[in-house]
Amino acid sequence: MFYHLTQSGAEETAHTLLSRAHGAGWRVLVRGTDAARLDALDRALWTLRDDSFLPHGIEGGAHDAAHPVLLGLTASGPAEGLMLVDGATLDPAEVAGRQRVWILFDGLDDAAVAHARDQWRTVVAAGHAAQYWSEEGGRWEKKAERQPDAG
Repeated sequence: MFYHLTQSGAEETAHTLLSRAHGAGWRVLVRGTDAARLDALDRALWTLRDDSFLPHGIEGGAHDAAHPVLLGLTASGPAEGLMLVDGATLDPAEVAGRQRVWILFDGLDDAAVAHARDQWRTVVAAGHAAQYWSEEGGRWEKKAERQPDAG
């Protein structure tokens, strides 16, 4: 699921999606490309909403496997969900066996949009379903969907 961020920030969108995944009992890995940005996301997940506790941690600790949401630069392994932020790369093989993969990208950054388009092509070429969501109109709307080719 590709999320084209034009109004909401990555922290807010990630919090919403991760809260839903946590409510479903899923473990989610969040992979980024910059430690400082992951630290900012970590702080936002603790403080963004007073009414919803979202347990999580940053990779590299003794209890990484116990965190329902694990943030990191190399976060990988077994989990029902995988979220990529800030241009983190996706190996199409990582899609198989997961309930959901989210790719959040800054719709106001041309390089981020180009990278997301490349990721879309890679995911679809590997035979995976893909959805493109945009918040252009002020709320999230599914703008495109690609199902794997049958045959």
